[in-house]
Order: sequence, then C-alpha cells, then structure tokens
Amino acid sequence: MTDWTDSELDSVGGAEELQISSRRADGTLRPYVPIWVVRTGDDIVVRSAYGANNPWYRRAVASGAGRIRAGGVEKDVTFGRAEPDAHPGIDAAYHAKYDRYGPAIVNTVVGEQAVSSTLRLLPAD
Repeated sequence: MTDWTDSELDSVGGAEELQISSRRADGTLRPYVPIWVVRTGDDIVVRSAYGANNPWYRRAVASGAGRIRAGGVEKDVTFGRAEPDAHPGIDAAYHAKYDRYGPAIVNTVVGEQAVSSTLRLLPAD
C-alpha cells in the first residue's frame, strides 16, 4: 500500500463528488456510485448518506477493496476505518464543503449516526 500524493489529495479531496466501486469476489468491479468525498489532512474519507445499510456501503465493507474516480484521479483503493478521534474533523470537512446544500442533506453525513458508515480510502497501488 502507498500513500496519496499531494496532487491526488488535492484533486480527489477537491472534487465535488467521487465515483466509488467495490470489487466482486471474482475481482471485477461493480458499477460506480457517485458520493460525496472529503479530505482531512492526508486522508480521503467517504460516508454513506443513508447509513451502514446502504447497498454500496455494505458491498464496500464486504469486499474491502475497489476503485475510485474523482478530480481526474482513478485509483485502486482499500476501504479502512477512520480513527475514532478523526470524526469531529471529518464532520467539519463535510460542513465546510457541503453546507451550501442545506442541513437536511448535510445532516445525513455528519454527527454520531454517520460514524458507523465512514470509510477511509487507502491507495492500493
């Protein structure tokens, strides 16, 4: 596993949306799903707006690996957990980037209920 480059962090973290795909058992990719993405420090993080039961999220957790496309970057990734103390910063990043959409939408990806559906994206290359 490698780290994100500064350029990748800027590009992916600055993208309005990220397309995410998980791998099937045979290694093929599922269809991409568009989701919001934030950068916190040297981490790229996504959350399921509809909680841990959202199908894309369940498939990502089950497979543990996939591929993302955002900001001109396309990369294989593994899906990891964010550190417990990272969640206030993740919430702040979502607020800073997406509050213009209003609280009804942003509140689906911030707060205590969003912690269980948080994935840290780790480059697999």
